[in-house]
Amino acid sequence: MEAAGTGAAFLTSPVSIAYLTGFAANPHERLMALVLRERDAVLVVPGLDEESAVTAAREVSVRAWHDGEDPWEPVAAALGGASESVAVEKGHLSLAGWERLSDLTGGAVPVDAGKELRRLRARKTPGEIAKLERASRLTDEVTERALAEVRAGRTELEVAAAIDHHIATAGARLSFETIVQSGPSSAQPHQGPGDRRLRTGDLVLLDFGAACEGYRADTTRTVVVGEPDARQREVHALVLAAQDAAMAAVRAGVAVGEVDEAARSIIRAGGLADRFIHRVGHGLGLEAHEDPSLDPGGAAVLETGMVVTIEPGVYLPGWGGVRIEDDLVVEAEGSRQLTRFDRTLRSVG
Repeated sequence: MEAAGTGAAFLTSPVSIAYLTGFAANPHERLMALVLRERDAVLVVPGLDEESAVTAAREVSVRAWHDGEDPWEPVAAALGGASESVAVEKGHLSLAGWERLSDLTGGAVPVDAGKELRRLRARKTPGEIAKLERASRLTDEVTERALAEVRAGRTELEVAAAIDHHIATAGARLSFETIVQSGPSSAQPHQGPGDRRLRTGDLVLLDFGAACEGYRADTTRTVVVGEPDARQREVHALVLAAQDAAMAAVRAGVAVGEVDEAARSIIRAGGLADRFIHRVGHGLGLEAHEDPSLDPGGAAVLETGMVVTIEPGVYLPGWGGVRIEDDLVVEAEGSRQLTRFDRTLRSVG
């Protein structure tokens, strides 16, 4: 990455550091930063990560600091003194961090590098797509096992724990905290699992994914404990039609708002426009949510190599919710679906 027009770059997001260097770690409260100058790159890490960083990081030198030491001393050495400007990730760097950095650079002007980094990450390389394909294949395999865990009498937390176990035994990590919602709670799109016990007749929404080498899949399926009733079939069919329409709209050169509208128009025609309460999808990669954001009315244009989710939903308070989600690679003439598990409304438990 080039920080054009700046004297240095100071990047602190672990995701950005992993993308640029290949070294992935969560430093928690400790300082970790990538310092870029015109001719060199220095990765500053806590001492307990030094060996891992030296092994994994590409094309950077590693400088470690240890508990009890000032972590900004290796930063100062890497920066090399005053600078007219410095590229930072304004969305991640804390105010306290900026104040310390400003002192080290003699009051340099901050330039935001976050937008450029997000732009670079949005278009995946073939190698990145291969990792997302593997994560999606494992997620599909886990989905079959996950549905076998859904039955009356189990709590949402028990089902979520079982899904997490299946992801681990498949050799992957969690893409994000697994979501299991049953009955009326499925009408709240991002409510985490609780101690509610599943009952016959419940809609059950399962949202989870496997991550491989840091790259994350993301899928959602909605099932019914026992036989679905007519209303459950009707709403599920409407959401499925909306997802089909949005997936058919995905191709390079299309505005994200057009993809959202393709799904939204179907749900609008079904009389439930006010119950589709979120965007139709988002980008996917080293983070479960990244650019592009497929917002209603969005003007951003899809490009070849982007990987996105398509996940329309309908949520009826007191009744329940239905969401169906899959991952797609944007291609010149359309898209290629990565997660491919059966999308029909299944009876389970």
